[in-house]
Amino acid sequence: MALPLDRDLPWKHSYYLMIDFSRRSYKKELLDREDIPFEEICRNMHELEYINSKLGGHAITIGGFKTIAGQRKTVSVCEIGCGGGDNLIALKKWCNRENVTLVCTGIDINTNCISYARENLAAEGIEFIASDYKSTVLTTQPDIIFCSLFTHHFAEKELVEMMRWMQANSAVGFYINDLHRHPLAYYFIKFATKLFSRSYLVKNDAPLSVLRGFRKQEWKNILQNAGIMNYTIKWKWAFRHLVIVQRSN
Repeated sequence: MALPLDRDLPWKHSYYLMIDFSRRSYKKELLDREDIPFEEICRNMHELEYINSKLGGHAITIGGFKTIAGQRKTVSVCEIGCGGGDNLIALKKWCNRENVTLVCTGIDINTNCISYARENLAAEGIEFIASDYKSTVLTTQPDIIFCSLFTHHFAEKELVEMMRWMQANSAVGFYINDLHRHPLAYYFIKFATKLFSRSYLVKNDAPLSVLRGFRKQEWKNILQNAGIMNYTIKWKWAFRHLVIVQRSN
C-alpha cells in the first residue's frame, strides 16, 4: 500500500521525519516495569480490551485459532503474555457459539496482570499462571499456543527462542497476532489514545508498541533463524500480522 504524500499528512513535515519507521524501536514500554500500581494496570487492561475489540484484534485471534483448530470439537489452548485474559474470553465466547469445548491456560510474568485476570474471570474456568513462559512446565501439552501483542516486547534473538519454544510445546501448532510497524498505524493510535484514553500507560505504550512492531520480511528472518520453514504470514486490518505455524501430520 502506497504511503500518502507528506503534504497530505495531518501533522508537521519536520515531526514526521523524526521517526525512522524502517527500523524497530527497542525502547522499553512502561508496562514492562515492575513498579506500576495495580490500579493503573487494571485501567490499562480495560482499555486494551476495548481496543482489541473495536480494532479487530480479537477477530484476528479467533481467525488464527480457527485455521489451526480446523474441525476439532475439543481444543486446548495456551496464551503466553495473556495480560488480563481478554483474548481467551473472546475465544471462549466464539467456541461456545460453535459448540467447541475449549480448555484455556493463560501465562504472564506480570503478577498484577494475572491478579486482574483472576479477579475478573474467576467464573470462566481459565487457569492463569504467573510465570515467565520459558520457566513454565505445562502438565499437558496444549493443542495450540498463541500470543497477541506480546512478541513486540522482545528483541529478535529472544524471539527466535520463543518460536522454538512455541513449536516444541504445541501439539498442533501456534500462531502470533502482532503489530505491523507503519506510519499510519503509529499516528492513528497516537492521536486516538491522546484524545480518548485515560491511561498514561496506554498513551505511552500504544504508539511505542507500533514502533516496536514488525514488517513481513523481519518475521521471515525470525522464523527462518528459528529453523521454521513451513509458515504463513498474513496482513490483517488494522495493521497487524497473523503468523501461523502448523505441525505436519
